[in-house]
Amino acid sequence: MTNHVPVLIGISHIEQRINELTEAKEPFELMIDAVHQAKQDAGLTDQIGIDSVRVIQGNWPYKNPGRAVAEAIGSANAETVLSPFGGNFVQHMVTLSALDIQNGSKEIIAITGAECGNTEAKAAKAKKDLGWADLPGEPDRRIGVEKDMRHEAEIAVRLGRPIAVYPIMELALRHEMGLGVQEHIEHISELWSGFSRVASQNPNAWIKEFKTAEEIRTPSDVNRPVSFPYPKFMNSNNNVDQAAALILCSEEKAKSLGVSEEKWIYPWAGTNANDHYYLSNRDNWYSSPAIRMAGNRCLEMVNLEPTDLDMVDVYSCFPVAVQVAARELGLDMSKPLTVTGGLTWAGGPLNNYVMHSIVRMAELLREKPGEKGLITANGGYITKHAFGVYSTEPPSKPFAHEDLQSEVDKTFKRDVVLEHSGEAHVESYTVAYGPGEQKAFVAARLPDGRRAWGVSKEPEIMEEMTKQDFCGREVRLSDHVAYF
Repeated sequence: MTNHVPVLIGISHIEQRINELTEAKEPFELMIDAVHQAKQDAGLTDQIGIDSVRVIQGNWPYKNPGRAVAEAIGSANAETVLSPFGGNFVQHMVTLSALDIQNGSKEIIAITGAECGNTEAKAAKAKKDLGWADLPGEPDRRIGVEKDMRHEAEIAVRLGRPIAVYPIMELALRHEMGLGVQEHIEHISELWSGFSRVASQNPNAWIKEFKTAEEIRTPSDVNRPVSFPYPKFMNSNNNVDQAAALILCSEEKAKSLGVSEEKWIYPWAGTNANDHYYLSNRDNWYSSPAIRMAGNRCLEMVNLEPTDLDMVDVYSCFPVAVQVAARELGLDMSKPLTVTGGLTWAGGPLNNYVMHSIVRMAELLREKPGEKGLITANGGYITKHAFGVYSTEPPSKPFAHEDLQSEVDKTFKRDVVLEHSGEAHVESYTVAYGPGEQKAFVAARLPDGRRAWGVSKEPEIMEEMTKQDFCGREVRLSDHVAYF
């Protein structure tokens, strides 16, 4: 068996800011630009072929975007690979690519992805059809599988959008931490202000203007309430046009191509695992067995403690995701937990954010040879996880990978009641705002430990929910309606 040492040699970050829709490139065109720039970053000429073009699934109609990219970069015969939806798949794709290089099945791999959420928003407002290409065909390989992430009980109450699910998890964490309502809002706004500070120093960030904690927690014309306790400034910012690309090869190949060793970033290890797929089946919403097992195992495999890490980028779609990961990994929350500024400020291009975090991590590691960084990746509702350790220093042993799924699957799985009429206690909740009818989602724990869901549309109840902790209160459910 061969044992080539995988190394990241080329990186790129692209953003598109347009005034007119006619100026906009569509996502696959940005992917092409990103791969070209990553090749240039590595010092590769256009004549250097790529063996495999791997694309992260996005919010676009393409069937096989990797083929269009491969042809445009002069590698028409390259293998094409496509991921499913999920913010975890960038890191997982890097892990799989490192293994492919290590075992000699591929020599040079390009990974790319792009989103044009800002252009889409402008087009929707102008009621214009963007007319994006279809790019037909089937990739040579797909990784992972698509699966509906909502339990029947969640579908019954129309719960499913991340902007409503994550606040429910946040309030469960607030209750577990014993924080008061205002104390908690101040806590998470301070956390997010710290992320904004990092973004203000990140040349790749979409929003570089520093926001104070008070600005972040105070509703305004530009910071509307979304789902309590999160105003807009605590939500992932998908309205960005961003693309990125990574190029990996072996040490031997990098040397033969003349890539400067100053560019080299070594992936040391990668792990992955999913928490119980349905939110309703989890024991609680303030912990993550998958993060605890897979994240800590990633560090163990390379003999690192959390305190040995010089930089981390914790996936940051919403504040609760950062807090849960930091608690499970034993990270010091008084230190920066991001290298980009996170998905609110640096930009949250749907599934592709982690490619930008790896790019930024690589930039910083190149500036600080010998330091070590951890990337965490999250898909779904703190559901799907992947981890990676990186450094300019070569690893002391071959790239290692472990899938911790079998261990996570052994953890407690809570039973769910599709319909319940009777008494229960509130486990968590949120008040969801929007252009239509406001409503509160209520998760209830039955006396026997099972979980059930309800909804309240009472204005007085929803108002009180934003001022007092309802977790632990008695509630009566009937036909999915929560009565207090």
